[in-house]
Amino acid sequence: MRYEVVLPAAGSGKRMGAGQNKLFLNLADKPILVHTLLVFEQDENCTGIWIAVKDEERPFIRSLIEKYNIVKVKGMPTGGEERQHSVHSCIKEMNAVDVVLVHDAARPFITIPKINELAEVAYEKGAAIAGVRAKDTMKVVHNGLIKATVDRESLWMVQTPQAFRYEILAEAEDLAEKAGFLGTDEAMLVERLGHDIHIVECSYENVKMTTQEDLVFGEAILKQRK
Repeated sequence: MRYEVVLPAAGSGKRMGAGQNKLFLNLADKPILVHTLLVFEQDENCTGIWIAVKDEERPFIRSLIEKYNIVKVKGMPTGGEERQHSVHSCIKEMNAVDVVLVHDAARPFITIPKINELAEVAYEKGAAIAGVRAKDTMKVVHNGLIKATVDRESLWMVQTPQAFRYEILAEAEDLAEKAGFLGTDEAMLVERLGHDIHIVECSYENVKMTTQEDLVFGEAILKQRK
């Protein structure tokens, strides 16, 4: 299934504490952003990459794209203060496609087979997101006190990519903007329109590079894969 992908890359990455966009930090021999871009560059079913960026970072990102010979980038619109705004800025510039994926630019370990599984499910059923089952015991806590223990069998930790038929995500983004509604992810915007979201079990390796500790995990994953 052919698709295009949106990568929000305009965040500050404060939790990384790097003093710069965390996507520019090296993981092994390449910036995190480049590792992510190369996955989609190498997938024959990906027909376009859209990157939401900060205006001042656009020249540097363009230099990375040229250095690593990434040819599928179709546009780099200006991102917003929130992830949702960044995604919407890309959706507005895209031509209609069958399936659009939204992926965290800081998740460089997603695999092509899993990407294609998500795209297929989204095309057939409308919406699909990657996730993994919760491994730890989950508690409900208020004011530092445990109020309940939640059955983890029904709990999933959501990842990306999140995949949608284009018209569904475009409508969800447009209506959220008009209503001033801010969701935590794209699936939440689609949920509020009454669409079913299908979960596709992914891998615990599909970790997001958020803190310094994640970089250590990332190096270990790369070493293992090599």
